[in-house]
Amino acid sequence: MENFRFTALSETLDRQVVPVNYPSNKISDYYGSMVFNQNVMREYLTKEAFKSVELAIDKGVKIERKVADQVASAMKAWAMNKGATHYTHWFHPLTGSTAEKHDAFISILRKMVAPLKEFQGNS
Repeated sequence: MENFRFTALSETLDRQVVPVNYPSNKISDYYGSMVFNQNVMREYLTKEAFKSVELAIDKGVKIERKVADQVASAMKAWAMNKGATHYTHWFHPLTGSTAEKHDAFISILRKMVAPLKEFQGNS
């Protein structure tokens, strides 16, 4: 086990740096371009689901589970269309700090990698 750790560390430290090609020299040209915002939601959600989300944003009305599932499904489709394979849920618990949950759109079952078929509002 110890040898495995040293091998992994050695391989990690010997990796070549991958150059990043920015879409523009001006950050404001692309900052926030990968956000699942209201314009994107309008495109990916049904009219009824979008209205429900708008009411939640504007008036604090609770979203029904079926709408939350539609939002999750729409967000997954949008993210995968952008090339995403993983996601992070960043939130503010009542501890005064922030927390994150990292996950992937794949599920490992019986040593086989299979696409995550369901991505629901409680994921």
